Parts: sequence; C-alpha cells; structure tokens
Amino acid sequence: MSPKYKLIYFPVTALGEPIRFLLSYGNLEFEDYRFKREDWPKIKPSMPFGKTPVLEIDGKQTHQSAAICRYLARQLKLTGKDEWDAFNVDMVIDTITDLRQQLANYFYDTNPTTKAPKLEPLQKETVPYYLKRLDKIVEENGGYFVGGQLTWADLYFVAVSDYLQKMAELDFFSDYPNLQSLKNKVVNIPQIKKWIEKRPADNL
Repeated sequence: MSPKYKLIYFPVTALGEPIRFLLSYGNLEFEDYRFKREDWPKIKPSMPFGKTPVLEIDGKQTHQSAAICRYLARQLKLTGKDEWDAFNVDMVIDTITDLRQQLANYFYDTNPTTKAPKLEPLQKETVPYYLKRLDKIVEENGGYFVGGQLTWADLYFVAVSDYLQKMAELDFFSDYPNLQSLKNKVVNIPQIKKWIEKRPADNL
C-alpha cells in the first residue's frame, strides 16, 4: 500500500514546488495543504523547528525541503546511475541553494535603504555568474544536469525557477538556451504538465 502524503506549506510555489513536482512525477497522490498566511502563527509551533515545507508521510512529519526531495528521488530512481551521479546531483542542488540564499538576502530585506543597492550587482553579476555555469553544465551533460538523463536536479531547478526569477526580478532563461531547453523538457513531462495545469495560482 502506498504511503499517505500531505504537504504543508504557504500558498506559494517556492520551496514546496520541487516536492510537488516529485510527487506528481511519481504519480504519488498527496494532499496539498496550503494554509493562509494569517494562520501561520498558529501553525508554526506544531512544525519541526518552526519551519515549512513539511511533508507528512503516513502521519510522520518530515522537514528540510532538499532532504525531502532527496528521499522522494531515491524512491523514484531519480538520483542518477550510481553514487557518482548522486554526488553530482547534490552539487547542483547545493549550488542552486547558494544562488537562492543570495537572492533571498535581497528579496526579504525590509529596509529600503539597504535593499535598493543590492539589486544591480545581483542582476548584473551574481545571477549571470551562476546561470552561465549552470547552462554550461547542462550543455556538457546531454541536455540535463547530470549523466545525460533526467534526475531530481532537473526537476528541482525548474520547480524553483519561478521563485528565483521573482526574487531576482529577472528572466532566467532568455539568454541561456540550454537551461531553456531543459525547462521545456521538464514542463512537458506528462505528469509535470498535468500538475502545472491544475495547480493553484502562486500567491508569492
């Protein structure tokens, strides 16, 4: 019998979307529980370490989005052909996380005085630095991040790309043809396409 999955997260894509992509890819039924922002103070104490996303698996709470994705990827055979591939997948995921953290440093800065000067170097230096290298990795690996085949690194990047672009106020794909091609392949996987068509609007 398949486990019962319940994803608990804000009504946004962001860090919950890679989990939704993986569950959808595997045709794993799940409850997509999106709580209202005003309800977060009541929900927070019941979450591990007071953070989301949380994926309940048969009622057991699991946390840390990358760890959840890695667990699901193992179940779905999306970690590559061997341990070396799995290692390279982890490197890509950690690199995307590095980029996300730098974007978040700008996006979530509530002080206009300190926030404004961060945008130009972010758009002209930081984002191109990462995207150029990620694009090259895809080019050198047969159109995917690792091993010339689909892994959870591909699903993860495409799933968080809307969130990253929102934070950067920048298009991530127009100047990077290999990343654009990768995105096209991922969003046209039948299970992913079906999920995208039915998912709620993003309230980020």
